Amino acid sequence: MSNPIVAEIKRDHILKLIRDGKREDGRSLDEVRAISIDTGCIESADGSARVKLGKTEVIAGVKIVPGTPFPDTPESGVLTTGAELIPMAHATFESGPPGEDAIELARVVDRGIRESGMVDVKKLCIRPGEEVWMCFIDIYALDHDGNLFDASSLAAVAALKTAVIPMKQYGKGDEDVPLPVTCVPVSVTSAKIGNDLILDPNFDEEVISSARLTVTTDDNGNFRAMQKGGRGSITRAELSLCLDRAVEKGKEIRRIIG
Repeated sequence: MSNPIVAEIKRDHILKLIRDGKREDGRSLDEVRAISIDTGCIESADGSARVKLGKTEVIAGVKIVPGTPFPDTPESGVLTTGAELIPMAHATFESGPPGEDAIELARVVDRGIRESGMVDVKKLCIRPGEEVWMCFIDIYALDHDGNLFDASSLAAVAALKTAVIPMKQYGKGDEDVPLPVTCVPVSVTSAKIGNDLILDPNFDEEVISSARLTVTTDDNGNFRAMQKGGRGSITRAELSLCLDRAVEKGKEIRRIIG
């Protein structure tokens, strides 16, 4: 991905607004953009969702097929997440194999889902040591205006919530069954700009931030995953604020997911 640049005059304007507790789009520092979720949008997928987080738009599809378990987990299904940042989503994205940004995005989303235990992989076992259900999550950025982490996580979680195991297609049963979902993990990303922390940064805010922290919580507000990005530091007090906001906003977003 090429390095995005924000003009110095715009950078100074954003910094001044944030110092005054304001943002370009009128939000408060701890406010996330409007969220819309549309599920069942990919007919060929076993579960899918299209998410808009402000102007950022992401689509996720889930495909479930029978396969061989890993040797060290013979009685557990397989969960894999991939992400693609396609050029039409933003001028800074380049065609070709997934780069570092796409790999990090997939890992952050995967970790939040996996560590929260959202999918009961034990129930994806068909025959121990021989055959299990393999769940593939594919994420595509359609329009990038900042905070792909939360938008992608929302899309993946919503797609998994609506996914069904295609039992009939593979001759494993008479009826398809819902994917065994145990909870709804929600990631909340904070960005540090100057000495302030903001939630859900848009593209320009993201570019000028010095550090980023994505925190994923489960239904009970327990912390399940955390990922820091950027070269800047986050103090203990700032970490505490990020964690508190992740719990608070996680509850609000979880109600939207349903």
